[in-house]
Amino acid sequence: MRKVFMAAPRTDRLRRNWPIFGLVPAIGLAALAFVAPRAAAAPPAQGVSNDTCLACHASPALSLAMGNGGTLPLTIDESKFHSSVHGEAGLNCVDCHKTISEYPHPKFTAADRRDATLQLYTACRQCHAEQYERTLDSVHQRALAGGNREAAVCTDCHTAHAVQRVTNPNDRKQLTAEARQRIPQTCARCHNAIFEKYKKSVHGAALLENINPDVPTCIDCHGVHNIGDPTTAAFRLKSPQICAKCHTDPARMSKYGISTQVLTTYVADFHGTTVTLFEKQTPDAQTNKPVCYDCHGIHDISRVDDPQKGLEIKQNLLTRCQRCHPDATSNFPDAWLSHYIPSPEKTPLVYYVNLFYRIFIPALLGGMTVLVVLDAARRIYEKAEGRKGKGEGRYAKMKDEAESSKS
Repeated sequence: MRKVFMAAPRTDRLRRNWPIFGLVPAIGLAALAFVAPRAAAAPPAQGVSNDTCLACHASPALSLAMGNGGTLPLTIDESKFHSSVHGEAGLNCVDCHKTISEYPHPKFTAADRRDATLQLYTACRQCHAEQYERTLDSVHQRALAGGNREAAVCTDCHTAHAVQRVTNPNDRKQLTAEARQRIPQTCARCHNAIFEKYKKSVHGAALLENINPDVPTCIDCHGVHNIGDPTTAAFRLKSPQICAKCHTDPARMSKYGISTQVLTTYVADFHGTTVTLFEKQTPDAQTNKPVCYDCHGIHDISRVDDPQKGLEIKQNLLTRCQRCHPDATSNFPDAWLSHYIPSPEKTPLVYYVNLFYRIFIPALLGGMTVLVVLDAARRIYEKAEGRKGKGEGRYAKMKDEAESSKS
């Protein structure tokens, strides 16, 4: 049986007044029809106002009994709703709760609070169809379809009645500074262990402590509504491209003196070349070749000069290398150029050796090519001259024989 609990005075007042709410418009419409029978049809009703809903739903005592014996709070914080993006836009409660237009309300039953959420969250689809359709391809939706009732849905991230603005009103593709700050805490509701690592990382500390807009938050790597499964081979293979979105941006990296050649140098070496081939030819195949996060970490990425984990510290780099190369010795990391193309400032020895061979090899091959061409030309010339000499010899002999026959 459905039971609604609320403060007695408000209930009595509602029961006394609700019939009047319906009676007054009915009398008014009847009078209008009598006085002006030929007038144009009246505009459609605008629905129930928020004040009518909040007459009951602002009460702290309002709740609904559920099938498991618990209660579902039905109280709405009026101030939070009015300050939400929906409240600022002037939306009414019934714009989302379209089945409710009178009191008593249509019967609603739920086994527990989660069941109530799963029944009601699809109301978001009415206005946000594009975003809702994207969630259907997400790892969250697949988990929900697989029986995990705790998988995130719209209202788990955005809330139901206190939805905050996410994007800049003047640029819908740009997050507000406040939204960037909220995103990690939002994800932490389900992924708190990961959040604890992230907030201590170079990215998380810069965002949460320094409000740095240049560092990635969760959705920059994982996506927004169509969040993919990060445990798949396909995600692993494309992860260098995810990192490259920020780390190949000259405007962003120049602020911190970080090389933008990370992707170029990675793809040019054996590890990156193999991963790129796998991504293009067999994206679902497993590979043991390292990607960015195998060396730098995933959510716990540290500064490169961090004494404990930073890869500028030779011992830390060796420890990482030994995960895949257990026999690596102390000089093994010396071959790593740290995502920089050799220059007089970075690894000058390698730069000048490369420069020498860039000059020496073309000069050597060019010289050999000239030598071959000259030799071939000489041979062709001598052969042509030989044929010419033989022809002149035959002509001279014939001339001598003719002169001797005359004499």
